[in-house]
Amino acid sequence: MSKPRYWLIVPAAGSGQRMKADCPKQYLRLDHQYILDITLSRLLDNADFSGCVVAIRADDPWWPETAASSDARIESCAGGAERADSVLSALEALASRADDDDWVLVHDAARPCLHPNDLERLLTQLQDHPVGGLLATPVADTLKLVASDSNQVETTIDRRHLWRALTPQMFRCGALRMALKAAIASGYPVTDEASAMEYAGNVPCIVEGRPDNIKITVPADLALAGFILSRL
Repeated sequence: MSKPRYWLIVPAAGSGQRMKADCPKQYLRLDHQYILDITLSRLLDNADFSGCVVAIRADDPWWPETAASSDARIESCAGGAERADSVLSALEALASRADDDDWVLVHDAARPCLHPNDLERLLTQLQDHPVGGLLATPVADTLKLVASDSNQVETTIDRRHLWRALTPQMFRCGALRMALKAAIASGYPVTDEASAMEYAGNVPCIVEGRPDNIKITVPADLALAGFILSRL
């Protein structure tokens, strides 16, 4: 039996409306580089991937300007309306080359601060796992449950068993493809790949990652990401 290979998928079809910018957040710049280019380099330069697919909007005018668009290791495909649609589209693009038992890592386009040690730990700890899993970090802040119709606190939530899901998330190509198809067909809200795998009855594994592996979501995150990158 051949050794499973590793593939990379980066869904980048989102509009990033909370960023309130003139372009999607993955095309904002940090130190004169597109965030998407930084994100891809953090993975492709630190692990042996057999290929990479970036799922983009069909009418994306920014992609041709990226360094990634001319990188022989990377190809693009048309993304979908939701993250799950984009990841499934990328998996379908890999279907003729990737075996069902190969591993695929899915990483957020706007999460450029991945530390190489976290990537190595994820690959090492999950290489023989029957399902796969994800980077995550324990919740550190006190959590409040707030009433849906007001800003009144209902209770304080026990955080001892709560973790923040990060990326990359790493699963077998075939299993993830089937899980996403089932979740999309049923209308189940897929917020990350692990949630689709859970919906299909699988039990992903947590690999602790660094809390500075942040996702750029609002304007204040840009400066923070730049600070983190300057020290990685």
